[in-house]
Amino acid sequence: MPSSVSTVDEYLASLPEDRRTAIEAVRQVILANLDGGYAEGMSYGMIGYFVPHTVFPPGYHCNPKDPLPFAGLASQKNHMSLYLMSLYLGGDGEEDKWFETEWTKSGKKLDKGKACVRFKKLADLDLRVIGEAVRRMPSQRYIELYQSVRKGKK
Repeated sequence: MPSSVSTVDEYLASLPEDRRTAIEAVRQVILANLDGGYAEGMSYGMIGYFVPHTVFPPGYHCNPKDPLPFAGLASQKNHMSLYLMSLYLGGDGEEDKWFETEWTKSGKKLDKGKACVRFKKLADLDLRVIGEAVRRMPSQRYIELYQSVRKGKK
């Protein structure tokens, strides 16, 4: 359920306490591992992490007015979600394979779509793997990967 609020602080304030605590913890891990070429803000009705137009002027191909999305963090109706586009784009599946291998080592169950990790509580997550997944994809590498996929050189 996308939110209509306009700031991250408003989004967090709108959440029930248990979800706010979980989302804030994941947010802190993301922010601690995000390189300076990314920005945080509201995007697609959730907390978004993206490459701003100042770094990548063409923006997102689906809507060039939007910055290039990298990650998202949302409270959905039945769960919370972390979207990591690098797992979806990940160059021949290498990032996705790395992520799933590392997650398996944690012993935690992975509830994942192509780029989405679903969770009901913070204890469901391996924050170390999430932090490393963010750190492994600096903005310039992400832009290069995005452009190569767009050109069909996946």
